Amino acid sequence: MIDSIFPLSEEHLEQVFRIECSAHSHPWSETMIRDVNSRGARHHVLVTEGRVVGYFYAQNIVGEVTLLNIAVDPAMQGKGYGKVLIEAFLDLCEKENADSAWLEVRESNQRAADLYEAVGFNEVDRRRNYYPTPNGKEDAIIMSYIFF
Repeated sequence: MIDSIFPLSEEHLEQVFRIECSAHSHPWSETMIRDVNSRGARHHVLVTEGRVVGYFYAQNIVGEVTLLNIAVDPAMQGKGYGKVLIEAFLDLCEKENADSAWLEVRESNQRAADLYEAVGFNEVDRRRNYYPTPNGKEDAIIMSYIFF
């Protein structure tokens, strides 16, 4: 079956939460995952062969879209699904006539940062000691994408 991007719905939440817990060292709570109707919510899932393999949570506030969370099932990583998701996110931004897109990424997640740079994001700042780690804290790299 062809990969498809769909708006997140209740039927996806169990699979999304499973991925969230397995893909992140400090996952969102189930309450956060289930909050699908927050202000400006633009949450989507990537479905392949009838199952959720990835998702993103985004928020559009007055033309500024923030990528809040993105993940691919660890068993499905390395197959290009991350790129499919980030490109779907940017397509959504364009369709909504966004002025800019924003995200932050752990400094240790070089693979993700490289992907974001490859699709046109640029590092604009850092939040020092923002993310918890097993041995302390690490920086969040703030990245932006400007639409012309």
